[in-house]
Amino acid sequence: MAKLVTADVIASLKEMTILELNELVKAIEEEFGVTAAAPVAVAAADTAAAAAPSEVSVVLIDAGQSKVGVIKAVREITGLGLVEAKGIVDGAPKAIKENIKPEEAEQIKAKLTEAGATVEIK
Repeated sequence: MAKLVTADVIASLKEMTILELNELVKAIEEEFGVTAAAPVAVAAADTAAAAAPSEVSVVLIDAGQSKVGVIKAVREITGLGLVEAKGIVDGAPKAIKENIKPEEAEQIKAKLTEAGATVEIK
């Protein structure tokens, strides 16, 4: 049998259906005792994890000039009472919410910034 060159193999693969390709992958895995899915999944997970954090924290850096407005925003966001919310604002820099999704953090940051606060997402 003549030795196949890379171009011939690729041409053959292009002619196959998805089901045929799937059967080929399974046959190669069985023949050589390897798994194609695990390294790809790990690499994809690592890339996704490095690209964007899945959980972040919103940190109040400074209350700004409108401290009362920021206290109201903190109460609305956290559900805390007046004294607790004032304690957070007075204790800045302080985390408002931790281990939340980046989308939720952006919404919280927008509310606090609108109230006059300086906020960071970490």
